[in-house]
Amino acid sequence: MQNSTRHSTVNRIPILALFSANAISMVGNIFTAIAIPWYVLQTTGSATQTGITGFFNVLPIVLAGIFGGALIDRIGYKSTSVISDLSSGVAVALIPIFYATVGLPFWGLMALVFLGALLDAPGSTARSALIPELAELAGMPIERATSANQVIERSSRLIGAPLAGLLITVMSTSNVLWLDAASFILSAALVGFLIAGSHEKVRAAGNDKYINELSAGLKFLVHDRLILAIVVTVMITNFLDSAFAGVIRPVYVNQVFGSAFTLGLIIAANGGGAVLGAIVFGMVGHRLPRHLTFYLMFMLTGLRFFVYLLYPPLWVIILATFIFSIGAGPLNPIIDSVEYERVPANMRGRVFGTITAGAWVAMPLSLLVGGILTEKFGVSPMLFVIGCAYLATTVSMAAIPSMREMDKQRV
Repeated sequence: MQNSTRHSTVNRIPILALFSANAISMVGNIFTAIAIPWYVLQTTGSATQTGITGFFNVLPIVLAGIFGGALIDRIGYKSTSVISDLSSGVAVALIPIFYATVGLPFWGLMALVFLGALLDAPGSTARSALIPELAELAGMPIERATSANQVIERSSRLIGAPLAGLLITVMSTSNVLWLDAASFILSAALVGFLIAGSHEKVRAAGNDKYINELSAGLKFLVHDRLILAIVVTVMITNFLDSAFAGVIRPVYVNQVFGSAFTLGLIIAANGGGAVLGAIVFGMVGHRLPRHLTFYLMFMLTGLRFFVYLLYPPLWVIILATFIFSIGAGPLNPIIDSVEYERVPANMRGRVFGTITAGAWVAMPLSLLVGGILTEKFGVSPMLFVIGCAYLATTVSMAAIPSMREMDKQRV
C-alpha cells in the first residue's frame, strides 16, 4: 500500500510542477500588466499611449501564435517552455537595466515590451500542450486538470494584482519588473528539472517545409466547425475585453479613485470570482452539459460593464466584479477540454498556436482604437457600447448549431 501511495505521489509531481510554474509565471505577468500601463499613464497622462502600450504587449502573442506553433512541435513542449521562460526573463530584466543606466525612451520601452511578450507566448502554449499527458499520468480527469489550470491563472490575478498595486506604491516600477524577471527563471527551473521529456508527445522531425506545417494548423482550425466557432466568438469578446481592461478600466480608476492599489483590488475581485467559478466547475463540470454551461456563464460575465456606468462606490464595483466574474471561471476549462479531445497530440503546438492567434488577433487593434476613442468620447459612452456589443455576442451563441457539438466528446 505504501509503494502504491508513493508511486501515485511521484506521478503527480510533474503536473504539480507544471501548475506551480504557471502560477509563478502568471503572477510575474500580472506585475508587468499593471506596472507598465500605470507607469505610462502616470508619466504621460495619455489614454492613447496607454493603448499603444497594450498594443505592443498583445501583438507579439498573435505573431507567436501564427508563426511559432510549428516550431513548438519541432523543438518539443518542455524545451520550448524552458527556453521561452529564460528568454522572457532576460527581456523583462533589460527594462530596469536600461532605465537605470542609459535611460529608456517610450519607443525603447515599447520594443522591450514587444520582445518580452513575443518570447513569453510560446512557453505558455507549450505548457498547455503538456497538460493531457501529465493529467493522465496523475490519474486526473481532463475537466479537472483544465479547471485546476484555470484556477492557477485566475488566482494569479487574485494574488498578483493587489500585490502589484501595493508594490508599485511602496517600491518603484523598476523593482517590480525585477521580480517579474525572477519569476520567469523560477518557472523555467520547475519545468526543466521536475518534468521528464518522455511525458510529452510531439512529432518526430520530418521533411515537411515549415510553411506546410504552419498551414496544417490553420487547415485543422478551418475544418473543425466547433473550434472555429469558439475562436470567432472569443475573438469578438476579446476585442471588447481588451479595450476595457487595457484602457477604459485604468482610465476610469485613475479618474475616479486615482490609485494603482484600487485598480489591483478590482482586478483581484475579477480573479477571485473566476477562481470560485473554476473550482466549482472542476468539482462538477464533468457532469454538466458543456454547451448550456458555456452559454449561460458567458452571458453572466458580460454584465459587469454596466455596473461601471452607475459610478457606484468602490465596494459595489468590487462585489459586482466578483459575482459576475464567477461566470468566467468555467469558460476556459470547457474550451481547453474540447481542444484536448479534438486536436491530435502531435499537432498541439501548431493548432493551439493558431487558435491563440485567432482569439487574440483583434486585441492589438482594440487597444489602439480603445485608447483613441476613450480619449475622444470619454469613459461612459465606451462602457455602454462595449456592454451592449458583448451581450449581443453572447446571446448569439444560442443560434450557432456547431456549438452544440461541445456535448459530444471526441478523442
